Amino acid sequence: MKHLCLILVLLATPLAAVQPDEVLSDPVLEARARDVSKELRCLVCRNESIDESEASLARDLRILLRERLVAGDTDAEAVDFIVARYGEFVLLNPTLGGANWLLWAAGPLMLLIAGGVGGIYLRARSRAPTLGEDVLSDAEEARLRDILKD
Repeated sequence: MKHLCLILVLLATPLAAVQPDEVLSDPVLEARARDVSKELRCLVCRNESIDESEASLARDLRILLRERLVAGDTDAEAVDFIVARYGEFVLLNPTLGGANWLLWAAGPLMLLIAGGVGGIYLRARSRAPTLGEDVLSDAEEARLRDILKD
């Protein structure tokens, strides 16, 4: 039973792909590197952070990040360096600047457009005549009775 619990605990914890030779000797710098690497996207895996990815490019990015931190960069400076080199796509949470504002605004904008179209449709539908309002003229009723008698 103890082995089963240990296996479940190990499976439930998030896995990191950081290799032992990448780990910095300074625990404070290593903790900073781990925090920053969770915010950077693996360019191969697309939806994984470089901390979780096993790809060789992610390993290169982890090493580059650690080199920048050891060189004395702040977290923001290290991220800016990597973004300058690989583009803003490397960020898991893109900024609101540049053309990204359009991507951030697209969801709410589409919701407003859909709501407007739906409102116009419902309003037009409520003004349309219903089937119960159509009344036959006397001549039409007489013709209908003649048809139904036959």
